[in-house]
Amino acid sequence: MLRTNRIILMRRAIYIIMCAVAVVCLTAACSAHKNTARSRFWHSFTAKYNTYYNGSQAFIDGNLEKEKGNKDNYTEMLPLYTVGNKQSRDLGKGNFERSIEKMEKAIKQHSIKARPEWKKSRRKTAKDKEWLSRKEYNPFLWKAWMMMGKAQFQQGAFDESAATFAYISRLYQTQPAIYGMARAWLAKCYLELGWIYDAEDVIRNMSRDSIHYRAQKDWDYTMASYYMKNGEIEKAVPYLQKVVKYEHRKTQKAREWFMMGQIESALGHREAAYKAYSHVVRQNPPYELEFNARISQTEVMAKGHSRQMISRLKRMAANDKNKDYLDQVYYAIGNIYLTELDTLNAIAAYEKGNEKATRSGIEKGVLLLKLGDLYWIREKYNDAQRCYGEAIGLLDKERPDYEELSQRSKVLDELVPHTDAVYLQDSLQALAKLPEEQRLAAIDRVIDELKRKEKEERKKAEEEAVEQVLQKRGAMGNQAANNQRQTPTTPTAGNGQWYFYNPQAVNQGKQQFQRLWGKRENADDWQRMNTTVVGPSGALQEAMQADSLAQATIDEAIAAVDSMAAAHSTAESDSAQNDPHKREYYLAQIPFTEEQVEASNTIIKDGLFNSGVIFKDKLDNLRLSEKQLLRLVNNYSDFERLDEAYYHLFLLYSRQGRQTLADNCLSHLKADYPESEWTTLLSDPYFVENARFGEHIEDSLYQATYRAFQQDRYDEAHSNARLSAERFSLGQNRAKFVFIDGLSHLNEGRANECLELMKEVVEKYPKSEVSEIAGMIVKGVQDGRRLHGGKFDLGDVWSRRDITLALTDSTVADTLSAERDVNFVCLLAYQPGKFDENKLLFHLAKYNFTNFLVRNFDLTTDTQTLYTDSTETSLRRMIVSGFLNYDEALQYMRQLFSDASDGPLAEMLRQCSCLVISEPNLAQLGTRISYDDYLKFYEETFAPMSISKEQLLTIPETVEQPDENEPESEEEETDDTPQQDPGGFDFDEDFF
Repeated sequence: MLRTNRIILMRRAIYIIMCAVAVVCLTAACSAHKNTARSRFWHSFTAKYNTYYNGSQAFIDGNLEKEKGNKDNYTEMLPLYTVGNKQSRDLGKGNFERSIEKMEKAIKQHSIKARPEWKKSRRKTAKDKEWLSRKEYNPFLWKAWMMMGKAQFQQGAFDESAATFAYISRLYQTQPAIYGMARAWLAKCYLELGWIYDAEDVIRNMSRDSIHYRAQKDWDYTMASYYMKNGEIEKAVPYLQKVVKYEHRKTQKAREWFMMGQIESALGHREAAYKAYSHVVRQNPPYELEFNARISQTEVMAKGHSRQMISRLKRMAANDKNKDYLDQVYYAIGNIYLTELDTLNAIAAYEKGNEKATRSGIEKGVLLLKLGDLYWIREKYNDAQRCYGEAIGLLDKERPDYEELSQRSKVLDELVPHTDAVYLQDSLQALAKLPEEQRLAAIDRVIDELKRKEKEERKKAEEEAVEQVLQKRGAMGNQAANNQRQTPTTPTAGNGQWYFYNPQAVNQGKQQFQRLWGKRENADDWQRMNTTVVGPSGALQEAMQADSLAQATIDEAIAAVDSMAAAHSTAESDSAQNDPHKREYYLAQIPFTEEQVEASNTIIKDGLFNSGVIFKDKLDNLRLSEKQLLRLVNNYSDFERLDEAYYHLFLLYSRQGRQTLADNCLSHLKADYPESEWTTLLSDPYFVENARFGEHIEDSLYQATYRAFQQDRYDEAHSNARLSAERFSLGQNRAKFVFIDGLSHLNEGRANECLELMKEVVEKYPKSEVSEIAGMIVKGVQDGRRLHGGKFDLGDVWSRRDITLALTDSTVADTLSAERDVNFVCLLAYQPGKFDENKLLFHLAKYNFTNFLVRNFDLTTDTQTLYTDSTETSLRRMIVSGFLNYDEALQYMRQLFSDASDGPLAEMLRQCSCLVISEPNLAQLGTRISYDDYLKFYEETFAPMSISKEQLLTIPETVEQPDENEPESEEEETDDTPQQDPGGFDFDEDFF
């Protein structure tokens, strides 16, 4: 028995040794440098079942993670791919990186580029010629290339993905199926980058050729995405129908049916949209998607069935399963009311949705935006500001209406404090005139309502806390629940949510903050603000005024309690004046004495003036502007800026064509304020001409003044500066006139006059373009430097400081580093708008990816402000970083100019000014030194240096020691063509 076992073991050992020898022999015969049937099979087999398999599994896991964690914005058209949602791009990133890494390894180890030997005696056919002209002979490796591009796409690196697919289309140009698929994905990358014209170019070129049947599926996805992003949604329908048939994943298919419903709804096909949303529900998708499909069904069928649809939505709101989606339910109800032109009920529904919302997400932001728009139209700017102020933090900045929202929010943030102040002080003054009995009764009702409100909030918070603790205990099991029989503490976010997504936690945090500090505005030094003086925001007094002074009902006063509780402190204090539950708190804010009334009137006057100007200039609401300004001039004749108020009324009436009223305003100014600057301005015989053409006239005068200064005609420069003071004392170029006038005095030897004018620029025009430079001159004199005349070139703002102040204690060369073994960058500078910057970024990224496989170079862009002819000029810069020394950066620049001798990249490079500069010197470029100064320094210091002849960019930054157990990777073929020197770097003088 023992002898038999030994024989078996010996046979197994021999078998293993023979297999190992066979594998070694086969491996040696299947080098990637050889192109035989055996080597092609071997590398195809090992690539598929080794690195590619692992990478494809990582890709699948990444897609599943992205699909599971994706959160769509159902208030807008869904993107075809989940990676189109910015919030979802980082999902699965680790898996996609692993997939890319595996594909790169498979390509590096198993690529066969050596051409096969032609040993057949027959004549070559077209198929044979195509085979021999291929650039890649591993029959499986195209899948690794495609997988890498798709992983980059799903990772959100669309520019890298586009470079990959562009390379694939060149590599497999003779194979129609692979070429067609690569071009389809290239167009998808362009679409996600927003390069619609580039995508159109790819689509147009492919439409000329017949698309291979294996690439048809990818092209159907591409065309659906193209028409959806291009706004031609009707043309997208047939392609989207094909996409739905291709899809096998239920969640993605449900998303595609939802897109179909959105498109049909936008086209007005209500029945087709309803059926599409029904398909979504049948797929049994995640509940949020199903819920939104049901909501959308009610909206598309609301016309003619509004009552039934609203009843259905209200039933959905009563379902506990939808308690986290109540904002969307009431948003849909409000939309139905709007279609019926019932604005009041729509506003009520939106407000209820805002009140019931439990999440701070895009859905709530859209609701608040719609509500704010309605208030804006109805000129309820206080409510509009509240809605816009909250919505702006919930919506994506790339929304097409975000800019308008942001602008409106900024204007209302400026306006509402003034209108609120006027409303509050009016209420307080009227309340002070009431009999004491009515005044105290109004205050008592507000206090009672405040207490009731606080009691309800405490009860609600306690119920939510108990409910959350019970849910937590139920999840932990009976044993865990028995161990937690203690007083529940303040719950955290719960349900894996962030703290600020849990309304209960947020409410408790607010209550704790208010117990300590009270309700505070978002302002600096809020801890030191005194909220008991005559001037806080006063929603409490607004309620009183609505109750007592405007003869409103008690219910109207109670309705204002929400804003009252939000506007005042709930701090527990021994002082009755600091306790909103005491009468003294409110009585302390009512102006009874003459001093208090005067202080209140001052607030009213300031609020009327500022709100009137904002209504006129920023909201173009001339009716409300007239109302505010007329009240100011009629009731408050002691206002210190009354002349300016008449000026604004003059402009307002002139815009309306009410010339008689405008003349009356001018008469008031001439009679009461003859010395006012506004009277002088309106009395100017050239006022009408200046109002129409003043900007152009002033610009022309400034250009003439600057030319006179350059040509040493200083008398003309002084004369034009005086003319500017007379006709354009408030002009946009006034600071520049003063600045040039001062420089003219300096060049004539009058340094003191120059210094006085520079001080005037700094003090009167601190925000002007030349204020900083004038400040440098003043500071230089204060530091003991002496001003003297000399030629002064406004075309180079950075050298201006050295010439003016005659800084002889340092030179430019002393501030620059001549060290060559530090990090360097290649800088491309160009004027904005000369070409499409995104195309330059894409072509450079593509060039780096395809030419430097072992190095990663970063591409960044920025804007630098320079001055040309004393005006601001923006300079765009693209910086290629990642070079370890000067030699590497110069080799890169030379190779770039040599390789890009023609084509779109070459055309854009010819419009750029290029520099090789170290990172320490880059920090000083354009700040302490000018570009001209650096060029002189470069020509003297770096240009004479000889650089290494070794191809440094083919050497990795870090060399990893190979694993002894792994086979050596094949060496990459290198191009021994000598690199051409681009002949130096030509700098565009228009920039600097």
